[in-house]
Amino acid sequence: MSTRPVVQHDPLPIVACTISRDVQLFDLLIEDMETALGAAWGDLGFDDAIAFLSQPESSSLQFVTIAMDAQDEDNLDEVSNIIAAAKAAGVKVILIAEDLSPKSLHKLLREGGDDFVPYPLPENELARAIERVLSAPDKTSASSPATVATGDRSGVVIPVHGLAGGTGATMMAVNLAWELANIDKANPQKVCLIDLDFQFGTISTYLDLPRRESVLELLTDMSAMDADAFMQALLPYGEKLHVLTSPTDMIPLDMISSADISKLIEMARVNFDYVVIDMPSTMVEWSQTVLEASHVYFAMIELEMRSAQNTLRLKRALQSEDLPFDKLRFILNRAPGFTDLNGKSRVKRLAESLGIAIDILLPDGGKAVMQSADHGTPMADAAPKNPLRKEIYKLAKSVHDVNVTAVADAKA
Repeated sequence: MSTRPVVQHDPLPIVACTISRDVQLFDLLIEDMETALGAAWGDLGFDDAIAFLSQPESSSLQFVTIAMDAQDEDNLDEVSNIIAAAKAAGVKVILIAEDLSPKSLHKLLREGGDDFVPYPLPENELARAIERVLSAPDKTSASSPATVATGDRSGVVIPVHGLAGGTGATMMAVNLAWELANIDKANPQKVCLIDLDFQFGTISTYLDLPRRESVLELLTDMSAMDADAFMQALLPYGEKLHVLTSPTDMIPLDMISSADISKLIEMARVNFDYVVIDMPSTMVEWSQTVLEASHVYFAMIELEMRSAQNTLRLKRALQSEDLPFDKLRFILNRAPGFTDLNGKSRVKRLAESLGIAIDILLPDGGKAVMQSADHGTPMADAAPKNPLRKEIYKLAKSVHDVNVTAVADAKA
């Protein structure tokens, strides 16, 4: 005999329901629901859920939590049908999963799940998930993908890697990508900016963009990624730049394989003219994949000991593995000014001692750099006359000119 839904007997407006095979298996969920909602929630079994969601009594529901464990892997079709019924009723869906495979979780998220919380529930995480889903726009009313996949490009891949903390790699990646997106007014370039620092990436902050669950969905099942899924995960900035932000939550850098990264870069490359990548400072298994896929690899350093030591370590590591160290172009941020003869001499000694060429010298942009980042605006808009911005523009123009010449030569 099936249990009648509690919601039919509670005089308070019911704003949420748990849906599971047996809610008693998820005692922490019961506690957190009571903490968040008091008595304004009810419980449904899988067999009752669809029928209840189609009844007028469900009109007050704002969200449901669907709790599953490994035993429910065989009932994904039933859960998918419940999600579809909830979305048809305009009800948000939070997935609570214990020992559910990433493939199954990804399937349910793509079919309409609005958020996901692992079980056992981390402290206060359910309350945060409730806040997120109730404040977020409905996925069914979200705008269409930022741009249409064409697959007709052969983009230039440009990673930017900070060899020490605070060298300005993210600043460089963001502003270089924006300059490239605006470099040719007559023939606008399609530019994709990718944040591969899955743990502490801040491109979303630099451009005042939200972090979306679709990024994590994409990364957790790269084997199923197609052009439409990739484009849907991108966020447009200024109608010219398209951005793949880091995920909402920190994930292990090694959760993504080299094959996954290769597929991600190739998907971006065939749909954009330029692919700018903000790299994590940590070297991981797929760092080699990015280096080999790159056309030029910008390494950001400063005139100080940390950068010198890390540059030497990186040089030894790449050369010992016979990797293309020659792709690296070293950029010295906060370089000495033209009148600082002692500083210029130090730069020369640094390059000679490390056995590298420092190709680009960027001046100190001052407070305008941090102010631009805090306001989520590229320097071209926030401080167009700043000397640092001018140098980044010159670099972008140089990159574009070389690319245009290469394309012309290839067609000749």
